[in-house]
Amino acid sequence: MENKVFELKNSNGMRALITDRGANLMELDVPDKNGKIENVVMGFENPDDYLVNTSFFGATVGRSANRIAGAGFTIDGKEYKLPVNDGKNNLHSDFEKGFHKQHWDAVYDKDKNNVQFSYNSPDGENGFPGNLKITVTYTLTEDNGLEIHYQGISDKKTLINCTNHSYFNLSGDLSTSIHDHRLILYASHYTPIVAGAIPTGEIASVAGTDFDFTDYHTVGERIDNDCVQLKLVGGYDHNFALDHKTGSFDKAADVICDRSGRHMEVWTDLPGIQFYAGNSISPVKGIGGITYGSRQALALETQYFPNSVNQDGFESPIFDTGVRYDTRTMYKFV
Repeated sequence: MENKVFELKNSNGMRALITDRGANLMELDVPDKNGKIENVVMGFENPDDYLVNTSFFGATVGRSANRIAGAGFTIDGKEYKLPVNDGKNNLHSDFEKGFHKQHWDAVYDKDKNNVQFSYNSPDGENGFPGNLKITVTYTLTEDNGLEIHYQGISDKKTLINCTNHSYFNLSGDLSTSIHDHRLILYASHYTPIVAGAIPTGEIASVAGTDFDFTDYHTVGERIDNDCVQLKLVGGYDHNFALDHKTGSFDKAADVICDRSGRHMEVWTDLPGIQFYAGNSISPVKGIGGITYGSRQALALETQYFPNSVNQDGFESPIFDTGVRYDTRTMYKFV
């Protein structure tokens, strides 16, 4: 089946390219402080390249983003096993058969400046229960927001925890480091990890730690400090517990690149955000022949906490039969 690419544009020169192959965001063009329009996300020019995409560039991840300990979980006494693809654990559902590799049906709406992607995930796909009908709608607003709206409903009680895995370099030069990007996370707590990047279950204060982004710090300021949590994953790759109430659509992060003057806000109604500094990006050629590599872009993935399906004290990503999964995330340039 031939893949399609959909273009969304606004009157400010902002543009998004999204493909029906995985509902992946391929490109996001944004003006800088001088009006120069450049792409700020890692991606590929050809939709077929997303059939490899080992770093999940622009990916719609599902059914479950991030890590699940032991690659399994239990619902109402029944055990479900997932692909073991990250040590002993499961990461991002499945590398080859996850949502980011599937063909999605697409409907473009010119009046709303959006495109809605739909996918029917069958009962048992990658080990998850229930026939899940899922939609992901990308809308580009006139105030420079790219909104991503997820909606899903299953005929069995199931786990649903999708995210978008775009990597951002706001300089517009994706061959350069993001160590100089300044970041705020509206999170006074984070979830420490053990080896394998599975949370311990603690929701710890960031105060006095290398994880305190409650005021602006550059990404590179503390990333190589002699800190056990940082060394476990080669830098930042941790979930932050947002201060807002789940269900309330609030700002989760601010990112500023002083080189370009671009300033991005991240908004969500979910309880967590994974800050990944791109420590382990596999070298690969992307848009314009640029070789992408380690720490040349960062990801801010909105989510339920990693392994929340198995961890008491974390908000649950389990949805009852017929109960709608409905969540929004927005990347907004101000």
